[in-house]
Amino acid sequence: MILTIEKLVYGGDGLARLHADEHGRGKTVFMPFVLEGEQVEASLVEQKPGFARARAENIVQGSEWRIEPRCPYFLRCGGCHYQHASYEHQLQIKAAVLKENLRRIAKLELENELEIHPSSAWNYRNRTRFKIHTSPQFALGYYKFGSHELLPVEECPISSPLINRVMAAFWEMGRAGKMAEGILELELFANAEDTELLIEAYCAPSIDKSAAERWTQEARLALPEIVGAVVFIGRNALQPELWVVDGAKELTYNAAQASYRVSAGAFFQVNRHLTDELVRIVTEGRSGATALDLYAGVGLFSAVLNREFERVIAVESSPTSYADLLYNSAANVKGVRATVEQYLENAGGKLRADFVVVDPPRAGLGEGVIRNLVKLAAARVTYVSCDPATLARDLRALLQSGYRVEQAHLVDLFPQTYHLESVFHLVR
Repeated sequence: MILTIEKLVYGGDGLARLHADEHGRGKTVFMPFVLEGEQVEASLVEQKPGFARARAENIVQGSEWRIEPRCPYFLRCGGCHYQHASYEHQLQIKAAVLKENLRRIAKLELENELEIHPSSAWNYRNRTRFKIHTSPQFALGYYKFGSHELLPVEECPISSPLINRVMAAFWEMGRAGKMAEGILELELFANAEDTELLIEAYCAPSIDKSAAERWTQEARLALPEIVGAVVFIGRNALQPELWVVDGAKELTYNAAQASYRVSAGAFFQVNRHLTDELVRIVTEGRSGATALDLYAGVGLFSAVLNREFERVIAVESSPTSYADLLYNSAANVKGVRATVEQYLENAGGKLRADFVVVDPPRAGLGEGVIRNLVKLAAARVTYVSCDPATLARDLRALLQSGYRVEQAHLVDLFPQTYHLESVFHLVR
């Protein structure tokens, strides 16, 4: 069948429709690796009551924005979604997706222009996590697109040059039989200068400790830039057990306005080209008596806000990130280890803040946090979001509570993928 792509939606798919029948408008069809306006020869791969999924067999009429993908694994690898589109068009897609979510969910039409902050399109990731197989033969890579089957990958053009060199070194170790049995995943984290790298290995409980210790030593010998190797038991638990450490268990990440200790297992932004820009967008021009940094991580924003506010209260629930937050904080930053829900509930409406920054996970804030956030009556709230749908849901509630959007920014931390970061400055 020939389908026309109406638009792209969050998640990377193109939306088309089956031909209408006597029951009315045709069923919605979702299809990856296509672009708006393209005519595509497609085959259905899944039928649901309300929608269908299809695979593009042939591009009958391609978009003017379609280009040749750079990565040899594209279409097979689940990591990237937009390499078939020029980078300029990727930004247009993300802006359209963000605005549509705001329009559909928040009932919001932006009065001010959405400001777009592009990234270098390649080699931007400072952190990459790989799957590992050691038998029947060694393989390192990502999941195949749409599956949990490992795709062996020997290079990753969206990861930093140092990460790619370490990948090559691990392939050599694996082929030589020097990768310890029981390693399930490897996370590589490079510093801002791309000169030092920390390895986190997430392993099955059955791994032999002496074998893990030997592996960490051999891994550090593979490249002089590897300053530490850390072994955790468990990969899905929120707090896997730290088991073996060889060398450093943290990196110093030097951003333009502050330096941060980031330990193995702590969260930090992944785009090495836009971290400084993100911090600037969030903190520039903000000052007053009290700032509240919710979901503070290692203190990315607190370490800059403390210079313009008399005090900063930084709330973080992860023990690893919280320890780094305390280390990275000046004397006028008060670290609080709690979930944001717990902290705001316990504050009981007694806390007052001039400025609040929230940087929640993909699930967003939710009703409880918003209810207590509104009670603070902060003059300004800045919302940093990595999911346009939960952002739009939360913005709708905040707008109904007396806030309005002053500025909107799209910060492209994730080129070649459908993921997008946005920053919304709200005023009461």
